[in-house]
Amino acid sequence: MTNPIADPFVESPDTDATSKLVTITATPDGVATVTLNRPDRKNAFDAALIAALHEAFETLKGAEGVRVVFLRGAGTFFSAGADLDWMRAAADHTEADNRDDAYQMALMFKALWDIPALTVALIHGGAFGGGAGLAAACDMAVATEEARFSFSETRLGLVAATISPYVVDAIGPRKARSLFATAVVFDAARAERIGLVDEVVADVAGLDAVADRIASDIRACAPGAVAASKALVEAVAYKPIDSVMMDTARRIAHARVSEEGQEGVRAFLDKRKPLWAL
Repeated sequence: MTNPIADPFVESPDTDATSKLVTITATPDGVATVTLNRPDRKNAFDAALIAALHEAFETLKGAEGVRVVFLRGAGTFFSAGADLDWMRAAADHTEADNRDDAYQMALMFKALWDIPALTVALIHGGAFGGGAGLAAACDMAVATEEARFSFSETRLGLVAATISPYVVDAIGPRKARSLFATAVVFDAARAERIGLVDEVVADVAGLDAVADRIASDIRACAPGAVAASKALVEAVAYKPIDSVMMDTARRIAHARVSEEGQEGVRAFLDKRKPLWAL
């Protein structure tokens, strides 16, 4: 299959400026979908889109009843990375102004990372630069076979700074060094091999099917336990086992006496569904 992306850095007229940059839809059973909505700019990042994403993630972070958050891109693919007009403007800014600009982006990624519900990137077409960073900052990522990826910053003499904590966490330092340094474009199969993507499907219909499956699976899981499990992984990752033993014991003890823990065990013993799965 041919690569549908000629260049990860987008320069095209924005004919959709009056529409919402980010949309959020949600179902009564807690399935939320965040869609990057700059299709005529290939969902490229600028300050306005970053701010809109930050607001969306903060909203979902504090919302009750959200079980899973899917992240998608409108139009032909997920996100092409940096918007050229935004980059041109940044080139004329002072270092302090650029630092403030980059910090807003860093806050946006952290807000996505901090969402307590399961987060899943559904990627079609391509994810370059910050778009690939969104995939890494989610708990899971699923991509179509034709999707392409690149950490393309070094082509412009830049570095993948704000996305680096999430990418290194997803694929490990050695692969990150290689991909950051070379800025190569790679396919979904390689993205799956290195851990950036969890599953590859044939097409967008396959993404929809996987989303339905994940939404069904997550309904069987207690929302509080999902959030606690995500926090647990962050608490123990890369730390010596001896240093976290008491903390893990404290966490499971708290879970056993929690409302969800009590309900889950009782439901299992009574051979019925727990309340959150009804």
